[in-house]
Amino acid sequence: MSERPLNVGLIGGGKGAFIVQPHQRAINCDGTRRVTAGALFPDPKIAMEEAAKWPYPIVGYPSYDDMITAQAGLPNDKKLDYVLIVTPNHVHFDPAMKALKAGIPVFCEKPLTVNLAQAAELVKMVHKTGIPFGVAHTYLGHWTTRFSRAIIRSGLLGEVRWVDSYYIQGWLATKLEDTGQQQASWRVNPKLAGASGCGGDIGTHALMQLRFLTGLEVTELSAQLESFVPGRALDDHFTIYCKLNNGARALVRASQICIGHKNDLGIAVSGTKGTLRWRQEDPECLTISLMGQPDRVYYRGCVAPNDGFLKDLPADLMAEPTIPPGHPEAFHDAFARLHRCFEADVRKWKATGKPMQIDGSKYANVDDGWMGIAFIETCVKSSKKKGLWTKIPRKI
Repeated sequence: MSERPLNVGLIGGGKGAFIVQPHQRAINCDGTRRVTAGALFPDPKIAMEEAAKWPYPIVGYPSYDDMITAQAGLPNDKKLDYVLIVTPNHVHFDPAMKALKAGIPVFCEKPLTVNLAQAAELVKMVHKTGIPFGVAHTYLGHWTTRFSRAIIRSGLLGEVRWVDSYYIQGWLATKLEDTGQQQASWRVNPKLAGASGCGGDIGTHALMQLRFLTGLEVTELSAQLESFVPGRALDDHFTIYCKLNNGARALVRASQICIGHKNDLGIAVSGTKGTLRWRQEDPECLTISLMGQPDRVYYRGCVAPNDGFLKDLPADLMAEPTIPPGHPEAFHDAFARLHRCFEADVRKWKATGKPMQIDGSKYANVDDGWMGIAFIETCVKSSKKKGLWTKIPRKI
């Protein structure tokens, strides 16, 4: 007999919030998870109104405190199995910590928090309790991202020399926040977004792609955080030159003022034997370039091991059910893959009762979230000193 679907509670997501929509679609897509409750807005009255208007029936709560506290009095099959935090950045830490203290797993939008002190507290709590905790770096969910990781980490490109990881947008090329546009308004407010605007919002995605694919860490950096739109309080252009822990170099860059660019996230990894290139706007394929040979373009669903370049590939990667090639997977499928993997860890944790150690191989873990904040804070320090080479703090 099939197991019951996991119950998921939303923290944030009301009043037209964008990121909750792909998340809730991903949660519900397999039938093994479902959104059953939500504390959707800071104002209790609006939170309840938003819950009543939700596209399908959920239990609404006036606040996330009410939702978390209520779990203790519910029968086991009605309790939340995990919460999803989709609030602006400044409301990540408090509900995450309160959920963990209540014994509830957490899947949190990035960045993890608005400062390193908060991130460190969450890391310590997760390590102490062993409760599953994930950070929603969406693009790790693409099958081709995981395939890229397998190629690079198996050494097929040789020793990594250079990485160019970027995320370029154009939607904030004007002072959109002055129009009252909700998504723009909080992202450029230091009290809500943290110390970096563009870097915290999308530069952290570029960093995570670099770290997830290569397994390398940034040890030192020289940063330029710039605001091209007059009067904007936070950076809208983010350029970071990095030293990596194997001696390689990298460029982590992001911009939100490049007109014509939409969600242009991509990465190029160059090693001593070849280069891999991948773009999330064309996520069904990746390109391998080897010296003196035609480029190899690999499409999801058309990959076979031991083809003259590829060696053996991870069994779980090759066995993963996907739709046939030519029917594109994309953004929503990436979200679904993250939630599917998080569900597996939550079920294992609940079944065994043993602390979980999330290794970050399927989705970003709390330590990855900490590293994103450490990176951003170091970038801000370096930029204030005109790009002074500055070391990343050591991991907790």
